[in-house]
Amino acid sequence: MPKKISTFQIILLAVFGAIGVGAVLIFALATAGGGSGGISPVTVWGPFDANAMKEVLREAAQQDNRLSQVTYVQKDPTTFEATLANALASGSGPDIFVLRGDEALYDANKVYEIPYSSLSQSQFKTTFVDAADLYLSPSGVLGLPILVDPLVLYWNRDSLATAGIAQPPAYWDQVPFMAQTLTQKDQTGLVQKSAIALGTYQNISAAKDILATLIQQAGGQITMQNSAGQYVAGLSQGGSTSKGAQNALSFYTEFANPSQSDYSWNAAQPDARQTFAGARLAMYVGYASEEPLIQAANPNLNFAAAAIPQVRSAQNSVDGGQVYALAIPRNDPNLQSALTVAYLMASAPFDSALAQALGVAPARRDVLAQGAPTTTAATSDASLFYKMALIVRTWADPNPLETASVFQDMIENTESGAVQVPDAIGRANQQITNLLGQVQTTSQ
Repeated sequence: MPKKISTFQIILLAVFGAIGVGAVLIFALATAGGGSGGISPVTVWGPFDANAMKEVLREAAQQDNRLSQVTYVQKDPTTFEATLANALASGSGPDIFVLRGDEALYDANKVYEIPYSSLSQSQFKTTFVDAADLYLSPSGVLGLPILVDPLVLYWNRDSLATAGIAQPPAYWDQVPFMAQTLTQKDQTGLVQKSAIALGTYQNISAAKDILATLIQQAGGQITMQNSAGQYVAGLSQGGSTSKGAQNALSFYTEFANPSQSDYSWNAAQPDARQTFAGARLAMYVGYASEEPLIQAANPNLNFAAAAIPQVRSAQNSVDGGQVYALAIPRNDPNLQSALTVAYLMASAPFDSALAQALGVAPARRDVLAQGAPTTTAATSDASLFYKMALIVRTWADPNPLETASVFQDMIENTESGAVQVPDAIGRANQQITNLLGQVQTTSQ
């Protein structure tokens, strides 16, 4: 559900007044030509709400008429990859499409790379958050980042208050005790109300990102680059599974183990977000973009969002989530107009407006540095989302659909007891290695 947004003119003045001209100079060449037109019509495909995007485009076009040439088409995110591939193959694809971070490596061969002579790695990293580094290839930029959708911890104020708990957990080592306190079971041991949805895969929409976040928080890696710059699997190193990955998988799955004292969730439970909205789940780890969906499902639910818990002994805070960028098809015949529009949509004022409209965080550091705006009816948790965007860490995913199955097997085989934790991780590492080999061979 899109948020009500303020006029783009107010955002424009506020953002440029605070950020200054220097922060947007890297876009000067691509956006040169003023706001009086001079480009061909450009079509943009993406998963974002059409009404919100069109409103931002409409108001932005009042400041730069070139954006009046942009047509946005919302696509179903569940079929977006296949729809895009078919359209590009038939020559009927868009001039720009939204490229999700975990699809950057997989879709690299579909994308026009902006050469580093136009936008250097240094300029890119100075302008955009660390999570956006996925869009840096050896020879250019795969997409211009626009949004970050971080993971957060949603918590039911009433559930925690009834149990005498004043605040949500800041560290994961607090969660097992809270699970014991908040989970309610009947006389037969069946869970009636759950403390937190962890331990399973099918009924937790963000299960893959949650486990990946736990692994990275524990010091492990899912993929990494070797000395030759090639991506390799990182769950196992030197012939042994990563201790961080083992600790993360063991912790995640223990909440679905009936023999554990912090048992709180199982595969028989309904969808986790629906259960939270129904006030039968005290804490839910989900994306920032899910907040309006929870509100719509239960307007009377007394809940809030908090930072995702951290590992107490860790030196740095780490979060997970999704990042989105604007990419241009490799053989787009409308390349110059597409580039101009992509740079305009990745500029500070547009990025700020779009993030507000969709209830997530901008991908630009200069916009994040100003903090969440107070001039609009932005989500009350916008400040939190902005802070979390800075600590989102991503990993190069060779094939999001296939690695989802890898993570599902890793979780479910461990949760059922069919496979021991080190073996589950070892299998996953080998599967990811195979997928990396496939995608890197294809891209050559």
